[in-house]
Amino acid sequence: MCGLCCDLLLFAHSAASLALLPRSLLLRLLLRCSVPGQTCGDRRRRQLRLCSVVFCFHKMNSKYENMKIIYNRSKIGWYWAPLFVAFWFLLYYLVVVPSFHSMPPLKTVQDELQQPGQFIGERAEGTLLRLSKIGPKVVGSAANEQVVVQFLLSEINDIIDGGRDDLYDIEKDVQIASGNYLLWSMVNVYQSVQNVVVKVSPKNPTTEAALLINSHFDSVPGSSGAGDAGMMCVIMLEVLRVITKYETPLTNTLIFLFNGAEENPLQGSHAFITQHPWAMNVRAVVNLDSAGSGGREILFQSGPDHPWLMKYYGKHISHPFASTIGEELFQNGFIPSETDYRIFRDFGKIPGLDMAHTLNGYVYHTKYDRFNIIPRRTYQLTGDNVLGLIKGLANAPELENPDKYAEGHMIFFDVLGWFFIYYPEHVGVIINICVCVLVLATIVVYIWSMASNTGMFRRRIFAKFGILAALQLCGVLLSVGLVICIALFLDAVGLSMAWYSQTWMIFGLYFCPMFFGLGILPAIYFSRTKEHGLPLGYGIQLLMHSHCLILTAITIIMICFNVRSAFILLICIGFYTLSVLLNMATCAHKTNFLWLIPHCLCQLLPFMFYTYCCYASYVVLVPMQGRESGSNPDLLIGVYTALFCLLLSPFIIPLLCLFRKSKTIISLFGICTLVFIILAATPVAFPYVEKTAVQRFFAVHTTRTFHNADAAHSVNHTDSGYFVMPVDRHPNSVDSILFEGTNLTKADRSTCDTEIMCGFPIYSSRWVKAVDNSYWVPGPEPNKDYLPTLRIINKESTSRTNIIFTLEVAGPDHVSIFIEPLQGAKLVDWTFTKEPLEKSLPPPHYVYWSYALDPTPMRFNLEFEQNSEDWSGATFRVAIMGHRIHDDMFIDKDFREFLARFPPWAHVNSWIGSYNSWQL
Repeated sequence: MCGLCCDLLLFAHSAASLALLPRSLLLRLLLRCSVPGQTCGDRRRRQLRLCSVVFCFHKMNSKYENMKIIYNRSKIGWYWAPLFVAFWFLLYYLVVVPSFHSMPPLKTVQDELQQPGQFIGERAEGTLLRLSKIGPKVVGSAANEQVVVQFLLSEINDIIDGGRDDLYDIEKDVQIASGNYLLWSMVNVYQSVQNVVVKVSPKNPTTEAALLINSHFDSVPGSSGAGDAGMMCVIMLEVLRVITKYETPLTNTLIFLFNGAEENPLQGSHAFITQHPWAMNVRAVVNLDSAGSGGREILFQSGPDHPWLMKYYGKHISHPFASTIGEELFQNGFIPSETDYRIFRDFGKIPGLDMAHTLNGYVYHTKYDRFNIIPRRTYQLTGDNVLGLIKGLANAPELENPDKYAEGHMIFFDVLGWFFIYYPEHVGVIINICVCVLVLATIVVYIWSMASNTGMFRRRIFAKFGILAALQLCGVLLSVGLVICIALFLDAVGLSMAWYSQTWMIFGLYFCPMFFGLGILPAIYFSRTKEHGLPLGYGIQLLMHSHCLILTAITIIMICFNVRSAFILLICIGFYTLSVLLNMATCAHKTNFLWLIPHCLCQLLPFMFYTYCCYASYVVLVPMQGRESGSNPDLLIGVYTALFCLLLSPFIIPLLCLFRKSKTIISLFGICTLVFIILAATPVAFPYVEKTAVQRFFAVHTTRTFHNADAAHSVNHTDSGYFVMPVDRHPNSVDSILFEGTNLTKADRSTCDTEIMCGFPIYSSRWVKAVDNSYWVPGPEPNKDYLPTLRIINKESTSRTNIIFTLEVAGPDHVSIFIEPLQGAKLVDWTFTKEPLEKSLPPPHYVYWSYALDPTPMRFNLEFEQNSEDWSGATFRVAIMGHRIHDDMFIDKDFREFLARFPPWAHVNSWIGSYNSWQL
């Protein structure tokens, strides 16, 4: 037997081989083993040593049994993969999308009998119907300055008559104001604009503090302004009615500002906050506006530095829709728009909340912004929210001295509209740091424990983790690179905005390449490391750990730069870390598939949250690209999609590697991308649709006169035609329709070398950026009754190097004036605000002048300075552009025929204008 024992011990060099023999057989063999000549004690000691070796090998056998489970590389059948993918799609379509569009039912006038004191959406709807029937309400038009003002006063009088005069003092006022200020790089001059203001004060008030609620009733040319912002005005009227009719507790004064010049832009709010006597007691503002047509109103700006406002929003809003992300995007210029909130913040130095509708932004500032396309439940949703918020703030003690509660920014967001989360910025920093530390500790502990579970050296585990981290980083770079390349390619070949009217195209063009790039490299790697790599389950988990580590590093960077939107990454890494901790606590991570249960459960809420944010962002951003011509819209949408994919998909896409034929499954996303790129070149993906997703143009029938620099200011050149300004990325989309087979042609741009703004009739500062895409079409002369005039009232020298011009401009109620110094002269002073001169803004200096009631010509002074004492030549060039934007009756037959040439999917905002330039 001793020979057999010796052979057995030699065979035991392999623990796995020894483990093949039962423990009882080994014990019997070893106990019977004897060597001739040994004493009984020697034999016993030898047997004890051998027994310890056997038990050691048996322990290894148990570990080997565990290893057999871990190293089992069995996969799930490929036919389950479609169900796995379908589950996430169904979660999106059945939970996320309905949550975004969820709104309460409309309350009728009959419901008021059973529920007094509630907002009645039906009444607000009826009021908007009557308001929108007035038509376009442009500053300076009779509709805006007379009809709407009388309409509002009539509604307010009815509310006062039905109000509780024993509880409240209700006053109304029509403000008429003039002023000027710097907006962007433009001096915004307004003359006799109107605001309708209502003040509601409690009897025997204990404080003078007031809350301002603002919206505007004017509209852009050609639009009835039902959504922007007639709807907010009627909601304010209904809130005013409810508060004054029923016994509503009221500590602070409420001021309702119906702003008559917001689209002009932002003139009515400046007039009120800088000139109205009631403005001095305003401590906070709730601004209501619109960039669409109904839907849920989003809170996208708060404060600044007044977190108490968010406390009242969270407590009193029934249907929250808010995000710090939107606030940071808006305030950093990613969203090309402004609201009256900016004026109240910058000129009134008051905090507030900025809220706006964003649904169906395709009709924003078009003739399709009509009463009948607003979802009926919008009235009730926004009305409930605004009424609850106003009631809360009306009794807020913080209004007495808001500066006392100025404690920094807030981080806020809603979760699928179900509930609202908000906390101070410093608390967010602490939470972010704690979660990042927890993530790092969890990953280290996981990898450390993996060594004992797998029998591999720790340094080898960390080496594998490094390989997978590099692989994941390559996957991220590959996927983002694919998205950027597709966006650049589509724009280069003229196929950008294929998703504009067909938003489902975004999935194939940008989601699919992200899924493909994130999944294909891991699928190839795991398929080639079957025999000598990590167990498949551990490998996939380590891959997701590496992505969690990447996101954690990005979070730390965002914390360092005080980016409040870091919370968006925190949700991702936090829930993933929770799933890892659950798996470690239950030892499920050692199994083939049981670890998937905690993992997938912990991914449900982040998936719904991120897809909800993504969907909400597309609702805002996609229509907005039809109003922006400066940058590549596909690059914006593609990069935005990529960022969200890096949050929601790297913890789901790697799971496809658990299915058989994983490379084939993931490659289908790549094939889908190619199919959608081909579709982008077909009529299926044509960006524009009549009425619902139009391409925007401005067309101004213009007469132009360029004057010489001689003393008589003789005419150098005169012509007329149509100035056409495309607004989006496809400026030449209608060229074949307008010019092929017709007598119309595009004129050359030779005037760009000699005239300010190329000799084009610029209407607003936003048009300045679009000059490069605009063009001039020679045509017949328009009606000239509206032409602006320029008079030189006085010219005098104040010193040998300084000269002052006194000028007077008269004309239509919307005039743009550009002033460009010549021959080394510099504009050092003028009648308007000195801010652009103090900031040394580059010429030409832009003055936008409009008037509402009083057409008195505008008189102003310009003082120039130059180093030389020689003033013999022209001192400056001035261009004056007049715009008659609200009198369609002056549009002649030729212009109407020109407009009729545009295709049905084009929306053309049109009027008559002029361009006159002088050298003085």
